[in-house]
Amino acid sequence: MLAVIGGSGLTQLSSLEVARREVVRTPYGEPSGMLTFGRVGKQEVVFLARHGHGHTIPPHRVNYRANVWALIKGAGAQAIVSVASVGGIRADLAPGTLVVPHQIIDYTWGRAQTFFDVIDRPVVHVDFTEPYDELLRQRLLCAADRAGLTVAGRAVYGATQGPRLETAAEIERMARDGCDIVGMTGMPEAALARELATPYAALCVVANWAAGRGDAQHTIPLETIEGVLQEGMAKARRIIEHFCEEEL
Repeated sequence: MLAVIGGSGLTQLSSLEVARREVVRTPYGEPSGMLTFGRVGKQEVVFLARHGHGHTIPPHRVNYRANVWALIKGAGAQAIVSVASVGGIRADLAPGTLVVPHQIIDYTWGRAQTFFDVIDRPVVHVDFTEPYDELLRQRLLCAADRAGLTVAGRAVYGATQGPRLETAAEIERMARDGCDIVGMTGMPEAALARELATPYAALCVVANWAAGRGDAQHTIPLETIEGVLQEGMAKARRIIEHFCEEEL
């Protein structure tokens, strides 16, 4: 079973042959919505819209623990592919570019970010040196190649708190830190998947230049984001379809 988490612009998988929808309860509260089960190509898939039905849950209020627990422990997913929209920081990552990041820098705060926070139990540490599963990343890149799509195969994802966008000075700091793209949902999702020993990778669509970059020198042209995002997410769906030509 492959889990696909859809972010902004991807509230459903059009290629998913839906078998059933299921409400999954978790020890961490309610996930963002019902899980949709079905098949894409040869692969069984469970899909979850990260921001809920109608895109009503902002990034800082997503119940990441419930989402990850529901997909892995509830649905039995053996791997997770996260699809998300991001802003481009690096000069070659213009709007419309697809990216499979290889590293994360976490700037979020106050989010429930671990399953291991129970009092009177031994402290548990997990290795997070390489936050994304390399085999899963390479499968995404190969799927993109089969789909005839160009994808940036290495980038550092900077995870910010949201829901506001960043200042130009914050983006400058992130660039100095080594960030190539900026988004609001990459953490703690990736770390939670690692705590449950489940391979996790991200497929990101650059929806706009980050603040102070490209055509966002003084303000981000929000009116252009939707069109870019929809076109990019259509490409992301094609990559998922080719990814599912083979089973996990």
